[in-house]
Amino acid sequence: MFHALATSTRRDILRRTIEREQSVSTLASEYEMSFAAVQKHVSVLEAANLIVKRAEGRERLVRANPEMIARARALLARYEELWRSRIARLDDLLAEPPRSTASDTTDNDSTTTPTGEGD
Repeated sequence: MFHALATSTRRDILRRTIEREQSVSTLASEYEMSFAAVQKHVSVLEAANLIVKRAEGRERLVRANPEMIARARALLARYEELWRSRIARLDDLLAEPPRSTASDTTDNDSTTTPTGEGD
């Protein structure tokens, strides 16, 4: 499904077919690409079940599939919630003051060398 939405042309076709059912030839007239290229974009959206195509005489009419769009929206909402909670946790971790460690409290004023020689 997200592969089908990966290009701006397919997202635009989907947006236009949400507004109203359109023929593939009407869709193609709005893009600076061949009719065959637009047909391929429509086929990708149809394979992802984001749009439904039907024949009416010689025309192929395309409309958005609201059920699948709602499913995609719900999935994206869950991902958004997941990432927002992770980012909030990261913000909390970055806002915490650094913790002192045991090595921070040891006395480092010793003049003895590791071999026992000093002074």
